[in-house]
Amino acid sequence: METKDKFSLISIVIPALNEENVVGKTLKSIDVENLKKLGLDTEIILVDNDSIDNTAKEARQTGARVVYEKNHGYGNAYLRGFKEAKGDIIVMGDADGTYPLDEISEFIQPILKNNVDFIIGSRLKGNIQKGAMPWLHRYVGNPILTSIMNFLFKLNISDAHCGMRAITKEALQKMNLQTTGMEFATEMIVEAARRDLRITEIPIEYKPRKNSKAKLASFRDGWRHLRFMLIYSPDYLYLFPGLLFTGFGFFLMVLLLIQPIKVGVISLSMHPMAIGSLFTLLGTQILLTWMNVKYYAVSGGYIKKSRMISFMCRHFTLERAILIGVTLIGIGTALGILIVRKWYLAHYRALDEMKMVVLLVTLMVIGSQIVFSSFFLSVLRIKRKGK
Repeated sequence: METKDKFSLISIVIPALNEENVVGKTLKSIDVENLKKLGLDTEIILVDNDSIDNTAKEARQTGARVVYEKNHGYGNAYLRGFKEAKGDIIVMGDADGTYPLDEISEFIQPILKNNVDFIIGSRLKGNIQKGAMPWLHRYVGNPILTSIMNFLFKLNISDAHCGMRAITKEALQKMNLQTTGMEFATEMIVEAARRDLRITEIPIEYKPRKNSKAKLASFRDGWRHLRFMLIYSPDYLYLFPGLLFTGFGFFLMVLLLIQPIKVGVISLSMHPMAIGSLFTLLGTQILLTWMNVKYYAVSGGYIKKSRMISFMCRHFTLERAILIGVTLIGIGTALGILIVRKWYLAHYRALDEMKMVVLLVTLMVIGSQIVFSSFFLSVLRIKRKGK
């Protein structure tokens, strides 16, 4: 299929909040004539995110179509803009004049050549003009968050938070975009990776803002990006810490149950065993939380179904979980009865059985955790009409 037959209309979606005296110049810089030479008609959509100045009026004067989104937020604005866009290709950019919208015709070439589905600009591989990006964002925040994203989702992106992007309408419709704030930028890349879209980066020039104040709150928005990535990565957030805590705690508890350990002049006995119990209980609760979150994320279409989840669905039934939990509670109860009997035979004198008490309490709590978590998981598995 020829490019001109596949793509005929390009939608340029730009969110704006109080960008008076800037937005008009930004919209006029869009290279409409060059896009026309490529056989592409252009629609420019300015999403007014409840501005209190003349942003909307200024945008209309350039011929752009203005739509309103009263709910503040980067994600809210783009979700509204995407809903309005009719183009075969959708380009994203900011209203503050920082991105080279006069180079869109070159920017979208990989899509026009049918090589990719999603293009992300890279300021770090391109040119960042003096004063365009704070050093904290350029050398700390952006690189760290981008590296975490690459690690968690097996990507190779250099600038995950660049706002100049292009995507085909077909690819966009495959995504399940929902976030309303700045984390929308992260969600879009994660969704693209999850849907196996073809992604590429193109170096761009990043310019200082023109007479407008930055809307980004460094630490708050950075945390929102990180929080979103962790929610989308339940294995790293729950499974691995849970295994680490449970393994360490159980090893320490069982080791000290057998006999005290001496390390030089230090004697490890009752108190370290109690700490081992704490780690075991904490790790078990984290693992059970992972199981429920993982199932919910898979059933909701947020992440792909894995072999581990398939195995869990087949074998971890409510009945088996209850059997395991009740067995652990039963063992703990039996140990408690033995201790009480020993206390009775000793005519109610003080006993040195604290290690056994720690063990029985640990078993009974873990058993209870398993029983109640399995009931919660069974609720998640209830089939609903139309699901």
